[in-house]
Parts: sequence; structure tokens; C-alpha cells
Amino acid sequence: MNEEQQLTYNKLISKNNFNEDQKDEIRIGLEKELDVNWYAKPEYTWQKMSEIRWGLEGNLDVSLYANPEFSTYQMAEIREGLESNINVLIYAKNEYEWQQMSQIKEGLIDNIDVSLYAKPEYDFNQMRQIRLGLCENLDISIYARPEFNGFQMKQIRLGLENKINVELYLNPGISWNEMKEIRLELESNK
Repeated sequence: MNEEQQLTYNKLISKNNFNEDQKDEIRIGLEKELDVNWYAKPEYTWQKMSEIRWGLEGNLDVSLYANPEFSTYQMAEIREGLESNINVLIYAKNEYEWQQMSQIKEGLIDNIDVSLYAKPEYDFNQMRQIRLGLCENLDISIYARPEFNGFQMKQIRLGLENKINVELYLNPGISWNEMKEIRLELESNK
């Protein structure tokens, strides 16, 4: 570090109680001539500091995820979305867990209509099954309902992909294991 960077580092370190890993992240950012003020805050773990630093290194708009309420994984999903030049505002919300963010991000990258499943009432597995159905141009309205869990949705999606009559097991009261048995039986009789 040059003298100015060292002074900035010393000032930041003296004002806050950072652990060694946090100090390393601040030092790395200063050496790379980044604006460490975005993350040189005790409320950020060193992992969150890394996510923000990587965004700064990539000239990304870190203001969209430099929020201590986001987990490290949520920050990573938002950063990766920014790197992919997608509209992260659709999912950069605390109401989504990182796995949900990942499914929305993947849908945006695949250029599909994520509004059909970017809803907090769907867990990530439900979102995944709806996204996969959309990628296969299936009629997801048949199973994109919160009363079906992700494992049930998968069996319905697989049935639609294999062009069988899913109406025979389209019932949220049927376990996914039973749905699988019915689906496999129907597929074997095709």
C-alpha cells in the first residue's frame, strides 16, 4: 500500500473493531484503489465484504446489494446477475432467499417470463420446476400453483414432457412418490 492508502487503512481500522479477515478485505480493496467505504463497516462479514469488493472490481452498481440485511449468498446472486447484465431489481429483495433469487436469475438469463414464478409464495424448488417447464414451452398453468410442492410439480412437469395425461395424478393430495409411480406406469403403457 502507498502512504495515502496506509493512512486510510489505519484510520478505518482504528475506528472499528474488524477481525483479521475483514482487515484483509479492506487492505485488498485499498491496494486495488477501490472505494472501500462501500464495505469497510463492521456489520459486514469478510465474505460480504468480498462480494462487494468483487462488484467494485467489476465496475458493477454495488448499491443494489451493499446491504447488511442480504446474506452473502443473496449478494452473490445479485452480483452475478449484474455481471450477466440482467435486471436484478426483479429479485434483489430480501423477501427472496438466495435459492429463489438464483431461479429468478436463471430465468432472466434464459429470457423467459419470470413474472409467472417470481413470487415469494413459491419456494426455490417450485420456482425451479416452473422455470424448467417454461424453458420446455410446457403449459405450466397446469401445475404452477402453490398447493403443489416442488416434488409434485416435478412429476407433473415430467409427465407433460413425456406427453402423458397428467390429469390422472393432478391432485395436491397425492404424494409426489405416488405421482411418480402413476407417471411411470402411464409412461410404460404409452
